[in-house]
Amino acid sequence: MSDFSADTEGGVCTISWDTPGKSMNVMSLEALAELDALVSAALEDARVKGIVITSAKPGSFAGGMDLKTLAAMRDAAGDDPAKGIFEGIMALHAALRRIERAGMDAANEGGKPIACALPGTALGLGYELALACHRIFAAPTHGAKIGLPEIKLGLFPGAGGTTRLVRRLGAMGAAPYLLEGTLLSPEKAKAAGLIDEIAETPLEAARAWVLQAAPEALAKPWDRKGFKLPGGGPYHPAGFMTFLGASAMVNGKTKGAYPAAKALLSAVYEGAQVPFDTALRIEARWFTHVMLDPSSSAMIRTLFVGKEALDKGAGRPEGVPPQSVKKLGVLGAGMMGAGIALVAAQAGVEVVLLDRTQEAADKGRAHAEAYLDEGVKRGKTSAAQKQAVMQRLSATTEFDALAGCDMIIEAVFEDPEVKAEVTRTALRHVPESCIFATNTSSLPVSKLAEASLMPENFVGLHFFSPVEKMQLVEVIKGVRTGPRAVAKALDFARMIRKTPIVVNDARFFYANRCIIPYLNEGLRLLREGVAPALIENAAKLTGMPLGPLQLVDETSIELGLKIAQASRAAMGESYRDADVDEVLQRMAELGRLGRKAGAGFYTYEGGKRLGLWEGLAAEWPEAEDQPELQEVQHRLLFVQALEAVRALERHVLPGVREGDVGAVLGWGFAPWSGGPFSWLDMLGAPYAAERASELADRHGRRFTCPETLAEMARKGGRFYPA
Repeated sequence: MSDFSADTEGGVCTISWDTPGKSMNVMSLEALAELDALVSAALEDARVKGIVITSAKPGSFAGGMDLKTLAAMRDAAGDDPAKGIFEGIMALHAALRRIERAGMDAANEGGKPIACALPGTALGLGYELALACHRIFAAPTHGAKIGLPEIKLGLFPGAGGTTRLVRRLGAMGAAPYLLEGTLLSPEKAKAAGLIDEIAETPLEAARAWVLQAAPEALAKPWDRKGFKLPGGGPYHPAGFMTFLGASAMVNGKTKGAYPAAKALLSAVYEGAQVPFDTALRIEARWFTHVMLDPSSSAMIRTLFVGKEALDKGAGRPEGVPPQSVKKLGVLGAGMMGAGIALVAAQAGVEVVLLDRTQEAADKGRAHAEAYLDEGVKRGKTSAAQKQAVMQRLSATTEFDALAGCDMIIEAVFEDPEVKAEVTRTALRHVPESCIFATNTSSLPVSKLAEASLMPENFVGLHFFSPVEKMQLVEVIKGVRTGPRAVAKALDFARMIRKTPIVVNDARFFYANRCIIPYLNEGLRLLREGVAPALIENAAKLTGMPLGPLQLVDETSIELGLKIAQASRAAMGESYRDADVDEVLQRMAELGRLGRKAGAGFYTYEGGKRLGLWEGLAAEWPEAEDQPELQEVQHRLLFVQALEAVRALERHVLPGVREGDVGAVLGWGFAPWSGGPFSWLDMLGAPYAAERASELADRHGRRFTCPETLAEMARKGGRFYPA
């Protein structure tokens, strides 16, 4: 079955895109050849006055390129993958260029108009194809997005999108869409200049346009004599400042850790100084460079392939029918419970938000309303949608209101006795078939399940704060958790558009067992006399979104002390973080409890973070000899990565895919690396094992090389196939 089909009527050839077996169209080499052949035939057909390219899939035009196509390009030239990718991308450029030129001669005469009709979402190559057409029409489809998200996957638009968008909008105008991957609704895309027209029936509007389009409307500005880049090129006074600012912005945001951003900027800078077709070759060259960088491969594997598999239910117990949630009870209306209630109600679930007092319950409901009000203000949702969500969300103190719930999520204070009490009370008001989930960040799920008479229906759900924004959910299997409970938790995560990873029960589960050592290492470095600025900047230069001291401030020093107290009680003499606790305790004594308190390792004014607290030097004097940058970076990254390997060894993690996706989405482990397992593969097991041993000799047993990594070093193994 073909991806493209053509139908000529009334002088217009309509080419429809419909990738078989896909919910959204994706481009392959075979599909590209089909499109090229159909366009060429239409241009040669005397009956055809114009061409419209559209999609046969309702509400969607295309989602980009099939990643298997990139792999096929890489393998096409055998031992020379760079040649295969470059030639494959240049073939893609040639096909889109034929659409853009549409049969015109060197004088820009003799062509036929080609329009693109977008019934909805157009992303990546889908939008790059539209950019090559002479006019873009889009339907005002709710929820549709238009743009170029490649940078978020460790790539950049390489099918002409980078070159065309810069020439269309100027370097400054194109920056948010190229360097940040900003996606827009059709209406906002029209206002920003990404598309040309909004039409209720874009196909009809496009057909009408091609029948009356004037010949002079076909040649793109960059194909006309005297074209100048909007805003000026690199050597124009205004353009110089734009390119200078763009370079500063990229380095400021990425700290030099993301190769795709630097390559994109180089493609734009170099391409702006040469004719259009040469600029396309430059774009293809830099795209090839990025494709061969291990960072891009790792990001694609983790943030696209791995995430997509988990989003679709990878690891879901077999033989369990779909377990959609119809009525959800949320126990505890604090920030976590209110966030869970909000995302569930947004997904169409009836939600009962319960707390000890009506005031507390109403406050949780008010949080959801305030969030939706902000969405209405920003145009992300409508007043009618907000009202529908709020109608599904009730706030109460009465456990009787839980009657009929098929799932309960408990999100009360992190205290085993408090959790046990509300668990027993809630279960008396729901059917035996109801799945009960505890939202806990550290307490053993198997122990908490003892409050239930049916532990097979008891599961852990670890959400991350703020729930509305964080993508990851850990589904924790207790010793007696049954397959239906796991399936229900996974299906619920899919309903609320979260990415779930299934982990086995263990203290701190997966994410927290890795992020806590990161925080602790930052505090140890401070205690040792390492300059706070060196600690924080070393972390950011590795690609961590926040330095450890800032992250402690964000999560609160008070919480850190509570976790430490619980860990000491559970671990007894094996507890080894007393030196870290001394730092937290001293900060608490000084009343510097973090951002919420307006004072922590950083200073704050009106909730805004100003800078590191100057008093840190008095409490922990800086050593005269400061460590090398790489030493600090390795301590901060290895302490996380080695703990991830231990989680794999001890069967907390089912596999490296869950480990990498969970690390990047859960706590932001250097996204450019693809996650801790991908990072260790980049280093190579022999080097990673040797470096871990060196760190252990100098800084303690927390850096001891796990046996899995040591074995891989001896045998030349990897976590992922080469």
